Order: sequence, then structure tokens, then C-alpha cells
Amino acid sequence: MSRVGKQPITIPQGVQVTVDDNNVVTVKGPKGELSEKINSDIKVNINENELIVERPSDNKAHRALHGLSRALINNMVEGVTKGYEKKLQIVGVGYRAAKQGKKLNLTLGFSHPVEMEDPEGITTETPSQTEIIIKGINKQAVGSYAAKIRELRPPEPYKGKGIRYADEYVRRKEGKAGK
Repeated sequence: MSRVGKQPITIPQGVQVTVDDNNVVTVKGPKGELSEKINSDIKVNINENELIVERPSDNKAHRALHGLSRALINNMVEGVTKGYEKKLQIVGVGYRAAKQGKKLNLTLGFSHPVEMEDPEGITTETPSQTEIIIKGINKQAVGSYAAKIRELRPPEPYKGKGIRYADEYVRRKEGKAGK
């Protein structure tokens, strides 16, 4: 059995989970609504305040789908109750971020400022000029947008300048040896 897949998902108070005939799982909660199509081989059973994901056989593909499906549904339930957030730090002289309406304005040492519009369902905050907080209910969308922002100026190993995740460790290298 899959260690992840066999664990039941507890449905918190105020969250509704429905599964239709096409195996589309819809989760409604206080923060919003998410839906995901689960593979037709995987069965999703709802018992009062628990959700159990079952697989038809022990072949490799079904074992893989079992854990994946359970994790996706669990992320949806957690997203509509608590939400997700990623924190980014900007390191470098003159590097800064500012929020203008739904746009994130980044000054990253290029000849022009970089403007990024918040995708649907995602909000960004800039508590200080060197911090960006990305919030949303969809874990995949939050992570993807954070990666897209980081990709503009990834941290470099010599001076440590760039955009990094708040919990990321940047391994530093020594520069050229002087005479």
C-alpha cells in the first residue's frame, strides 16, 4: 500500500467535497473553490467527515496514481481552509520590489523595471522593499508564480545577489585569488 495514499483525509468543518461521474473532485471552503480531475481508475469515497482514496490493483501505475491523487485532494482541502504562501527575499544593492494595484514592480539591476501582473487567484504583498509574499489557495499556482519571480534574477554564488526563497540557503563561492 502507498503510505501517502492509504491515509484518510479529514474534511474540516465548513468544507464541502463533491465527486461527480467524471471523477472531478470539487472542494468548497471559506477561502474559495478548487476542482481537479482525478484519474478514472482511482476511486474517491466520502464518509461523513473523511475522504478515502482507493486504487483497483497493485500495479505500478495505480500505486503511483494512488499517492498522487490523495496528495492533490489533500492540498485542495488545505488550500480552501488555510491557504498557501511563499516568501521571497531580494538581496542586492538597488534591488527592490513595490506593489502598484495588481502589478508587482521589480527593480533588479536591468536597464528597465520589470512589471508582473498577479495571476487569477493569487495575491502578492510587499511588506518591505526586499520582501515579497505570494498568497493563494492553489498550491501549484503559488509555487509556480514564486518560481517565475525567482527566475528573473536567481541568487548568484559569489556576492549572493538575486531573488531567493526565504528559507533557501545560497552556497557561497570564493572569488578569484588576488596577487
